[in-house]
Amino acid sequence: MFFIYQIILTILILVSPIIIIYRIIKNKEDKKRFLEKFGFPSRKKNNENLIWFHGASVGEIMSIVPLIKYYEKNKSIKQILITSSTLSSSKILKKYKFKKTIHQFYPIDHVIFTNKFLQYWKPKVAIFIESEIWPCMYQKINQKNIPIILLNARLTKKTFYRWDKISFFSKNIFNKIKVAYPQNNETANFLQKLRVSKINQIGNLKFIDSSNRNMNKINQNLKSEFKKKRIWVASSTHKNEEIFCAKAHIELKKKFKNLITIIIPRHIHRSKNIIKNLKKLNLKINLHSSKIKSLKNIDIYLVDTFGETKKFHNISSTVFLGGSIIKRGGQNPLEAARYGSKVLHGPNVDNFKDIYRLLKKFKISKKINSSSELASSIIFKKNKKNGQKIKKIGEKILKKTINRLDNLIKNEFEKT
Repeated sequence: MFFIYQIILTILILVSPIIIIYRIIKNKEDKKRFLEKFGFPSRKKNNENLIWFHGASVGEIMSIVPLIKYYEKNKSIKQILITSSTLSSSKILKKYKFKKTIHQFYPIDHVIFTNKFLQYWKPKVAIFIESEIWPCMYQKINQKNIPIILLNARLTKKTFYRWDKISFFSKNIFNKIKVAYPQNNETANFLQKLRVSKINQIGNLKFIDSSNRNMNKINQNLKSEFKKKRIWVASSTHKNEEIFCAKAHIELKKKFKNLITIIIPRHIHRSKNIIKNLKKLNLKINLHSSKIKSLKNIDIYLVDTFGETKKFHNISSTVFLGGSIIKRGGQNPLEAARYGSKVLHGPNVDNFKDIYRLLKKFKISKKINSSSELASSIIFKKNKKNGQKIKKIGEKILKKTINRLDNLIKNEFEKT
């Protein structure tokens, strides 16, 4: 099975130049750094103790930022390598002024590129986040006696069933994990069935506050303009959800004439299409990138730049989380909840079932099914006490995580 997997990847590599050119044109690939995905480093390695974190994209990388901040201060760790697969995650990391932490794009999971990557970086510990299971990389890491840690592990039913169908192959991959820290009971059960030898539950890293106060402050002039208005946020929206939220705006504006709806699409490259569709509803739209000084006569404020979400969650009393009206499984609601916002969502939140169950218990979140229900559920006053509840949970999880990782890292460093 592993041989077939590598053959398929080899075929894909042959057509990869076409794929990469297409992705560069679509602004989904870094035109200067794409060679990192073929194992060619763009940064220098410190030859002493290096630990490596890998997460797929923005959400996974943001969840480990508090850990990175902690390990930046650890003198025994000389360099921290973070890898991810998306351009958006690399842009987010640039905003943090880390001193010994560097970012590289994750290599293609082929024996040639994974080998090249590991020979150059030589990490002491490899920490994979959530659902990042890579057969070839796991095999090569294991051959070099580097411990694999699956942190904040998450497996959905769909993902588990896929792995379970090829159990003769998957069990050989999952048994290479030294220890897994699942974020929920369902994942813990799945990992046990896939023969992970050691499983410990310490909580979901998404509860931890990864915010940077200086980065999360909105422009003072813009903040003053928003204070004159009634505002709410539709965050991480996907195709068709902007229309869903726009209809709620139209209904709510009958009651509040000074209403502005802030829309933050999950993928900002969709901005032109979003504008085109919203204009059909006779709505006046402004782009965040335009840096307009006045919000007079604006209906929709469209955030079309990376890494701005927290700034707007910070000033809004109600946040609707996208990916939940369409069948996407929802988006992480904890960031909005930490700011004391009321969280609204559609019926499709399978990716965050445990989190939403807790938020519902605290009366922080509410499920809505229609635009009219969304409009009637929007409030304009924050609940800071609810935000503090979420922060305290996150603080406890961070302490536990640091304690476990410290012991593992120390043991590996002492071997050399």
